[in-house]
Amino acid sequence: MLNALQVFTTVTVGLMVGVEFSVAFVMNRIFGALPEDADQQARSHGGRMLGALMPVWYITSLVLSALWAVAAWDEPGTGRVITAAALLIVSVIMSLVLLVPINNQGKTWTPENRPADWKEQMNRWDRYHYARVAVIVAAFTFLVAALV
Repeated sequence: MLNALQVFTTVTVGLMVGVEFSVAFVMNRIFGALPEDADQQARSHGGRMLGALMPVWYITSLVLSALWAVAAWDEPGTGRVITAAALLIVSVIMSLVLLVPINNQGKTWTPENRPADWKEQMNRWDRYHYARVAVIVAAFTFLVAALV
């Protein structure tokens, strides 16, 4: 049972990292190459779609990591799992405090109602997102290290 939990947790967090890495280093670059209105519209649509999915994914990843830590409390590598869970907590806090407020505004924007500084706001979101990606990559790394 513990092995299944470890694999499921690692795969769940790994997929989340892959999606967030792709947003940071692939999708936003593609969006940035689109004409201005299309860039903003793509980001708004992405904010709506991923804004609904990612909170569930982040919380699920955190809960699975916590369950793993509890289930393997006396096992070698549990400290790494606890560190991963702590980093996932940091990523959730970063999301709630830094990224979600910007995303909540950006997902409602259209070419007609977006603010004049929308690109600056998206650049700020990108910088916060890069930091969050680094945190969840570190969490994933600790989970993988706990397996060996």
